[in-house]
Amino acid sequence: MKKKLVVFTGAGISAESGLKTFRDSDGLWEGHDVMQVATPEGWAANPELVLTFYNQRRQQAQEVLPNVAHQLLVELEADFDVHIITQNVDDLHERAGSSHVLHLHGELDKVQSTLNPDYIVSMKGAPISLGDCCPQGGQLRPYVVWFGEPVPAYADALAITREADIFLVIGTSLQVYPAAGLLYETPSGIPVFIVDRQIPDVRLPKNCIPLEGSACAMAPILKTQLLKLR
Repeated sequence: MKKKLVVFTGAGISAESGLKTFRDSDGLWEGHDVMQVATPEGWAANPELVLTFYNQRRQQAQEVLPNVAHQLLVELEADFDVHIITQNVDDLHERAGSSHVLHLHGELDKVQSTLNPDYIVSMKGAPISLGDCCPQGGQLRPYVVWFGEPVPAYADALAITREADIFLVIGTSLQVYPAAGLLYETPSGIPVFIVDRQIPDVRLPKNCIPLEGSACAMAPILKTQLLKLR
C-alpha cells in the first residue's frame, strides 16, 4: 500500500507560474486593498468592483501554466497516495493532472448564489456581471472564501491531514488561519517538509525538514528525499 502524502500548498507555488499574491505587496492585490475585494464588507459596499476584480483574476489564471512544482506533485502519485490541500483558488493543480485536490478557500472558476449557497456552478472562464443570477434570482458572486467567512472545507482538510504518513508544505506563509493550523494536526513523528523561499517564522514541529528556496528550484531535491521514504 502506498504511503499517504498530504501536500499543503499556498500562494508561493502559484506565484512561480506568474500569478501575483497580495502578501507580496504590502496588502495590495493588483493595486486594490484586500479589504475592498476579499471581504463580505467589500462585497456589500461595491459588488461591481469585486466582480470586476475576480473577472480579471479569472482571466489571468487562464493565461498561465502549471510549473515544475505542480508537475512534481503529479509525478509523485506513482509512488505515493497524494492528496493536495490548497489555499489557492486557481486550478493549476488540476490542470497539471493531480488526482486529489481540496480547495480550502474556494475556486476562482466557480460562482455561488448569494441566495442559495448550495448553488455553485463553473463559469468556464466567463466573466460575472451584476444581474447574473441563479434560477431563484440570487446574484452570483465569486466562489471564494473571503476574510471573515467560515471555511467549510476545513473539516475535510483536517481529516486528511490526520491520516498523513508524510506532510509537505509548499509556498505558504502559515499566517492565515484556520488553514495554517493544519501543520499542528499531523500525526506525531511523521516527516514534515516545508518548502519556501523564506521558511515561515512560526513554531515548527521537531520532525520538520526545511528546504529554503523556490518550489521549482527545490523540486528535484524534494523528490529525491521523498522517494527515500516510500
